[in-house]
Amino acid sequence: MSNCNFSSFCTLAEEVCVAIWKKVNESLTVQTLCHNPRHALENTVLSNDSSSECVMTPVPSEKSMLYLCSCIKEQDCNDKLIFDKGTNGFSRLKSKDVIPVVVISLVPLLLVAVIAAMAFYLYRTRQQNKQPKDWPPKRTHYQSLKPPDGCIREANGIDYHGKLLSLSNDANSDMSSSCANSLNHNTEHLPIQLEALVGKGRFAEVWRAQLNHSECGQYETVAVKIFPAVEYASWRNERAIFSDANLKHENIVQFLTAEERGGTASTPQRQYWLIMAYHALGNLQDFLASHVLSWTELCAMAGSVARGLAHLHSDTTLSGMSKVPIAHRDLKSSNIVVKSPRECVLCDFGLALRLDLTLTVDDFANSGQVGTARYMAPEVLESRVNLEDLESFKQMDVYSMALVLWEMASRCDVIGGSRKNLSVLPLPSQGMKLLCATITECWDHDPEARLTAHCVLERFNALTQEELESTTITVLLPSSTEQPESCLTSPCMEHSTGSSPTSPSHPQAPTTAATQDTGPIRQLSEV
Repeated sequence: MSNCNFSSFCTLAEEVCVAIWKKVNESLTVQTLCHNPRHALENTVLSNDSSSECVMTPVPSEKSMLYLCSCIKEQDCNDKLIFDKGTNGFSRLKSKDVIPVVVISLVPLLLVAVIAAMAFYLYRTRQQNKQPKDWPPKRTHYQSLKPPDGCIREANGIDYHGKLLSLSNDANSDMSSSCANSLNHNTEHLPIQLEALVGKGRFAEVWRAQLNHSECGQYETVAVKIFPAVEYASWRNERAIFSDANLKHENIVQFLTAEERGGTASTPQRQYWLIMAYHALGNLQDFLASHVLSWTELCAMAGSVARGLAHLHSDTTLSGMSKVPIAHRDLKSSNIVVKSPRECVLCDFGLALRLDLTLTVDDFANSGQVGTARYMAPEVLESRVNLEDLESFKQMDVYSMALVLWEMASRCDVIGGSRKNLSVLPLPSQGMKLLCATITECWDHDPEARLTAHCVLERFNALTQEELESTTITVLLPSSTEQPESCLTSPCMEHSTGSSPTSPSHPQAPTTAATQDTGPIRQLSEV
């Protein structure tokens, strides 16, 4: 901005050219003059009097907006007042001064960003190494076992001594090899080769497979349950159930590990695997179709089913440690594996539910009507499950177990031989009468009247003990349809006998007076 139309000259050597720009209210004045910088101007001592340009600098003032400038070295240097440089009150910087200032300003920000990134990385790494309660890590660890001579060798610089793994200590499973896989079970998949499809359900397929040990030239036979990508939720739930270390029990299928397969260029279809112990006898449903049970086998197998369910429902382990009770919610003969002709294990926990006391009714809102229809309890079919009482889920399991026990009892040759006249109903032994009473009380229409799994287990323990003490089975002739007092001598018998279904495939059939007392016996006798 040009100051004025006339020029003046400073006569004293110590004087400099100055300019005063002042705005009071709406009045603006500009004044140029010569001034001795040693003296105050507008109550301000000029600091920059060696510049060749008149760069206006704001000066604090209570009554006006005031700018001052001073210059020297050139004629009429205050003729042009420069407001676009330094009018914001900051000193002007030359281009060579900008880079150091920018660097100094950005270095602390970069350091903070690097530290934050490192802290986040360390946090994520620690979280992945931890094993959360409801979401287990990608791999589970196995118990180390010192292998016999001949299985210890070094390959690719890796010492396999002390690193070989035992996948099972179960003498009744087919996993009996002393050598095991030595891969890093946190990052790599087990070397498994699928052999044959042995089962298929709603959510997954079950394959018999070989777990190879190239270092030893041996392999283990395992069962691989393969879920498609759309059944991820079922795989995740079953994996979470198996992640509970307190679930381990002789009548619960042994879980080895879980893997995520596929999702790569070579195998684009993603699959989710559960690797478990393999039992060659298959599931209970197929086993009963081809085998007739003796009374001793029936007591042992039925007792093992009750023992497994009692462990699921219990809030403590056998050693007294606390555990979260679990409801199976899909208990049926095809979800029970025959471990030996006298023992079974429970499997398929895709619909299982952890009965955590910290959960609310809203958490169980969608947990009512699940499972297989023919094994569902009446309250499930009628949508009247009491979600406020966690015992309701256990009572549904007990009802399903009653139908499984009915299937097993119907394949028991308790008397022996064949009957020509099926219309004549021979009365079973006292043990069979107790079993019938137990089944009847377990499938009672009233959930509160049903036995608990622990009570059923006590009855089978009593039957087993009685079987050991007695070497003969007395067959009684029928005298009436009323239940004798000898059936009420076992523990947990103080329950009312309720209704029973007419067949396991129709558990919701209406009850008649004729079937309340003799229904189970008639069914078991006619099969």
